[in-house]
Amino acid sequence: MPAVAQRTAADAAALDALLQGAREPFVVRGLVAHWPLVHAGLQSARAARAYLLERSRNVPFAVSLGQPGADGRLFYDAAMDMNFREARGKLTDIFGGIDANEGRADAPAIYLGSIDVPTHFDGVDRENAVDLGTRQPVVSLWIGTQTRIAAHNDFPDNLACCAAGRRRFTPFPPEQFANLHLGPIDNTPAGRAVSMVDFHAPDFAAHPRFADALGGGQVAEIEPGDALFIPSMWWHHVEGLAPFNILMNYWWRDTPRWLGQPQDALNHAILSIRDLPAEDKAIWRALFDHYVFENGPEVTDHIPESGRGVLAPLTVEAAGRLRSFLLRTLSK
Repeated sequence: MPAVAQRTAADAAALDALLQGAREPFVVRGLVAHWPLVHAGLQSARAARAYLLERSRNVPFAVSLGQPGADGRLFYDAAMDMNFREARGKLTDIFGGIDANEGRADAPAIYLGSIDVPTHFDGVDRENAVDLGTRQPVVSLWIGTQTRIAAHNDFPDNLACCAAGRRRFTPFPPEQFANLHLGPIDNTPAGRAVSMVDFHAPDFAAHPRFADALGGGQVAEIEPGDALFIPSMWWHHVEGLAPFNILMNYWWRDTPRWLGQPQDALNHAILSIRDLPAEDKAIWRALFDHYVFENGPEVTDHIPESGRGVLAPLTVEAAGRLRSFLLRTLSK
C-alpha cells in the first residue's frame, strides 16, 4: 500500500491551510516535537508515565484489559463477546500494572482509550497543545501497551499526535466500507462498527472483498512528535507498535454541534425502514433523496418562506424543536 502523503506546516496558519476542506489523510512530521510529553517519552516510557501521573486528577480512569497471548488485539471472541474486560481504577494502579508487565512476552494488553484530557489531567492540554485556530476540538489521550485496534471510522475530523512510542495507521477512504467486511453496529468494541478482518492474518476466503480494500488503502507510521490527519469517515486500523504508546488526538466538526448524529439516523432507519416490503422501501428511498440527499429548490420553492419549518435551513432553535419532537415520538 502507498504511504500517506507528507505535508509541512511551519506555523498555525500553514496548518490551518492544510486542514481547510482536506478530504485526504496526511502526515506532518515533527508538528508536536516541542511538547513536554514528547520530551518525557523520548527519555523513557516510565518518564512519560511519571509526567502524566504528576498531573493526573483523583478521578477513576477507564481501562481495557486484554487476554495474554492475544497479540494485543482488542476484538471479539468466538462468541462475539469482547475478548477483553473493562475496569476502572486509579491511574497509579493502572500504570503499576504496566510497570509489572514490562518485558513479559505474554503480557496482556492494557489500554486506556479516549481519555478526556481536561477532565482527567491538570495542565496537560495546555502544556501540550496544537493551535487549531477557531476550531473547538475534543482533546483525548490514548495510552497503552502494544495493541491492535480494528479498522473503524469516526464522524469528526481527527488530528492524531504521537507523544510516545510508535503507531501504525492503515487508512481507507469512506467508500471502502463494504470491502472491509464490517461487524455489527449495536455490539462493538468502542461504539463504532469495526472490520472483522484480522489485518495480521487476513482470511480471504471469509473476507474476499478485503483484497479490493487493500488496493485503496494507505499506511502511515508516526513517531514521537509526528501528527496524522484523518478526515471524517475515513476508516483506519491502528496499531501501537512500541511496548508503551501515547497518542493525543483532536476531534472536531466543521458543522454546528447542535446538528444531530448521522449514526442515530442510520439506527432509526434500520428500526423503521429496512424490513419494510421492497415496494415501500423504494418509496422511502425516493423521499430520502428528495428531502435529504438531493434537497433541491423544488422541496421548498412552492412553500411560503415563513411556513417551511424544518425544510428551511436548520437553526439551533429549529434543531432543538425537531430533537424534542423526535424524543416524544420515539418514547411512545
